Amino acid sequence: MSRYTTTVTGKVRSDPDAVIGYDPPLRTYFLQAFPHEETDEPALWLGTRDRAFEALEDLRHAAISQGYDFMPLSPKLAAKLVDDKVAASGRPERDGILGELLKHLNQPK
Repeated sequence: MSRYTTTVTGKVRSDPDAVIGYDPPLRTYFLQAFPHEETDEPALWLGTRDRAFEALEDLRHAAISQGYDFMPLSPKLAAKLVDDKVAASGRPERDGILGELLKHLNQPK
């Protein structure tokens, strides 16, 4: 899993220590920001489902739809994130019990 620091802004606050990255097992980009002081669970956590965000633009649109945005990524960081996804693309598909569980969890309710 890759993890890089970025700044996420909200309506009244910003988090300069937010994390953006690529999660190979879930095959998605993710974004975490505004950790709770006691539980450390982020107030914003996008990319928790299989293939939730296959493009960085999709991740940005999801953040904006929830009232957040992240600072424009430098070309170097954007390239690293894309490279992380490409490097993970050779991973085998999940099968067995874990694969079935993830398929079940990702079904619309």
